[in-house]
Amino acid sequence: MTELLVTALNTGATDKVLTLYHAVAAHGGGLARKPDEISRDYVFAFLERAQTDGITRAAWAADGSIAAEIHADRMGPRQFHHVLTDLTIAVHPDWQGKGLGSRLFKALIDDARKLSPPITRIELMVREGNAVAIQLYQRLGFKIEGRFTKRVRLPDGTIEDDIAMALLL
Repeated sequence: MTELLVTALNTGATDKVLTLYHAVAAHGGGLARKPDEISRDYVFAFLERAQTDGITRAAWAADGSIAAEIHADRMGPRQFHHVLTDLTIAVHPDWQGKGLGSRLFKALIDDARKLSPPITRIELMVREGNAVAIQLYQRLGFKIEGRFTKRVRLPDGTIEDDIAMALLL
């Protein structure tokens, strides 16, 4: 794999992240939102939350575009501040299957271990039909903790379970 620069992001990267999310959503790459549901305000808001009280990382391609992005933020209220939640990862279709997802997850997990107050739990949701993602998360140490039955309606009308997974640090 070509070595890509991995950096933290801030809201200044909103437009580049928006471009990435539109490409991933149009390709059916695992995001819950469709392209018309991904606005600049939506991207700005999650980047702002993650840079303020969480983690966001991106892998940059040589052309200055973002090849992949991951983010999560602390759960509120304060009694849950040891939890990183709302974890989302997006890998551009041209970069999928090249190890970027694993690399960004490892960066997020390493950074989570350095936060103060400490993070002891990272959680995410994944639809049951996304077997590749579930296998990746399990390889990284995430465990299945439960399921939300018939929670995700796919574009073809089928309904899948949402799988709750967590990594304890």
